[in-house]
Amino acid sequence: MPAQEVPGLGDSPGARGTARTTTTDPHGPTTAHARGGPATAWAELLRLPALFTVPGDALAGAAATGVRPGPRTLLAIGSSLCLYEAGMALNDWADRAEDAVERPHRPLPSGRIRPAAALTAAGALTGAGLALAAGAGRPALAVAAPLAATVWAYDLALKHTPAGPAAMAAARGLDLLLGAAATGGGTRAALPSAALLGSHTLAVTAVSRRETTGGSALAPLAALATTGVLTRLVTHRRTRLPAGRRAAAAPRQPGPRPPHPPPPGAAYAATAARPYFHATLNPSPPLTQRAVGGGIRATVPLQAALAARSGGTVTSLLVAALAPAGRMFARRAGMRKVSIT
Repeated sequence: MPAQEVPGLGDSPGARGTARTTTTDPHGPTTAHARGGPATAWAELLRLPALFTVPGDALAGAAATGVRPGPRTLLAIGSSLCLYEAGMALNDWADRAEDAVERPHRPLPSGRIRPAAALTAAGALTGAGLALAAGAGRPALAVAAPLAATVWAYDLALKHTPAGPAAMAAARGLDLLLGAAATGGGTRAALPSAALLGSHTLAVTAVSRRETTGGSALAPLAALATTGVLTRLVTHRRTRLPAGRRAAAAPRQPGPRPPHPPPPGAAYAATAARPYFHATLNPSPPLTQRAVGGGIRATVPLQAALAARSGGTVTSLLVAALAPAGRMFARRAGMRKVSIT
């Protein structure tokens, strides 16, 4: 998947006139990175903490079908992870000349990983992702193939063009549809969820394009408006539940009821809206970078909200748990400030 977050698959994107995103420190490595050996270099290249933003795509897609996640869903998640990591490796291979000037600490320009090895890894991970999708069935492979093509097209050709944000959004949307195709055999029911996730990715990618220069309040303002619309849709405009879930959600007999949980979009709005608002008021590089980081972090609660919107309460809780798990992994791995572009 493209190097994001998100999207493209992940994930997201921005400096250099392209979609380049960072978590907290876009300029330098952590001390652990500087001291680490080959394993640390590959962990940095592949941005391992960012992997926790990926399974929620397939799980939200599975929830949209109304079918309980199963072995094929796991294959779809594995495919998504491989394609995401392929995008990460390909991202650094494609940007190696620019990174030699702007980010010489990264694995390729620093000489810790050879460019040929990164390109080979990207190809191998793409092949593995397609093989796992094939194992989940023809419908899944029919989605994974254009997803892989989008990843490669983004990193090699589209990243520095006006089509970059749209390509990143398409990758995230396709990743969600991959989970739906693998679990339910089709994608039609998941199209609304894919469109919502793609809209969020498009917004954060557009903001990220000015994260090192700042100066534009329009992109964070548009992202803030998008967040408001998406929050309302995932909270108040639930999709029509499948038959089994409609029966489970039918009115019960009078009696004590458990307290209502918070709206499913509340965590999403809380994570994304505030940094977007600050960047709108003051579109300086630091606040724009914080807005990008907030948008990327908001991907997981949005995935959880989409699953809840489709009636997948348990799936929603599982997706929501990925956010703290990712933070814990990053702390233990000493990669809290690793870039994810």
